[in-house]
Amino acid sequence: MADRLERARMGSDALRELVEELADRLQRSVVLDDPLIRLILSSRHFEDADPVRIRSLLQGRADNEVIRYVLDQGVAQWTKPGYIEGRDDLGLLPRYCVPLRERGHLLGVLMVVSVDQNLTAEETAAIGKSAQLIAAQMWAERAAAQAEESLRALLDTSSTARGAAQQQILGAGLLPDAPHAVVSVVQVSRSHEPPGQVETALRAALERYHSTRSAHGAVAVTTERAVLLQMSEQPLESRELTDQARQIMGSLDTFLDAAAAPVLGIGGRQSGMADAWVSYKQALVAARAARRTPRFERVGDWEELREFAVLLQLPDEALNASLLPKPLRTLLAAGGAHRLEETLRTFLEHAGSIPRTAEALQIHRTSLYYRLRQIQEITGLDLDSGADRLALHLGLRIRDLLAPDRDDTTR
Repeated sequence: MADRLERARMGSDALRELVEELADRLQRSVVLDDPLIRLILSSRHFEDADPVRIRSLLQGRADNEVIRYVLDQGVAQWTKPGYIEGRDDLGLLPRYCVPLRERGHLLGVLMVVSVDQNLTAEETAAIGKSAQLIAAQMWAERAAAQAEESLRALLDTSSTARGAAQQQILGAGLLPDAPHAVVSVVQVSRSHEPPGQVETALRAALERYHSTRSAHGAVAVTTERAVLLQMSEQPLESRELTDQARQIMGSLDTFLDAAAAPVLGIGGRQSGMADAWVSYKQALVAARAARRTPRFERVGDWEELREFAVLLQLPDEALNASLLPKPLRTLLAAGGAHRLEETLRTFLEHAGSIPRTAEALQIHRTSLYYRLRQIQEITGLDLDSGADRLALHLGLRIRDLLAPDRDDTTR
């Protein structure tokens, strides 16, 4: 059996549409290969399939002998379209081949099965027009992929990688450098959507933010995460970023099932492209906060995390109930725990102010003093002690991060 080469990357929906459109017009089978004659896309059949085409469709790639035969015809060096002869011993029918080039780069080869090598001038003109559109689409997709790779490198922890990526981004005009940078990260959980659906949904939800009145943006997407870098002349306001986040979440709620459970983290506002990686790291923490803490309503902003920003630096295996101070665990296990926890939380949130705490709880001060004495007796701590109050306050914050049903899938 002939050995096999690795498959090419599958073509996009846009490329598939162009290939099928041409095939329907010609009523002939059309194939799109990469420069190594590896299958990218193939149209539906038109009663002109040969063994090579059938094997390619079944296996996703051609035999090495076929690839070598086609390359030996010099297709990669052709300056204009032409026919390659069939080979009965390989099961190959004649094909009309068009090298697809854009800006001097060979992107692939478009092939049309032509048994009698009798394409009309009208048909070759149609093929030429489609070839131009396909080449332009392939070039655009290639540029987009390179832009995403550059963005990922820009957010890398390696200063060398970041420096090279910044030069590439600026040199290619992918993004202008500007005084202000902010990164948002969208993450989804595993869902039951078909393959590619999540990635498509993420792109659709973020596409409007490539360019806005306030900022220029760049997006990198994987099957479970999207990263949006925005550069602006003026710092983006928290309200604008929050509104943007809510719109993104609304789109994802429309496109994806509930199991996807998307969350979004907004990083801190940084100075220029060189520090965008800092905002990215902060956005990851903010997304983790959004995943773990219901109060953020699925959107976390680094600049509003306060003590959560510190606590969420703890690794997943350490962030568990064992971190709760023993006095707090004792309080939570006591009778009337919910009322006492609410009282303690309100008291600490109001910096130990009796009047403001009583007003917030809508109880008489005498009742508040009684509850506070209960808390002190159960915990054995002194609420007049700053250290004891800090221990309890941090314990409650950790408890917020351990709320049930919050499955932290942030990576």
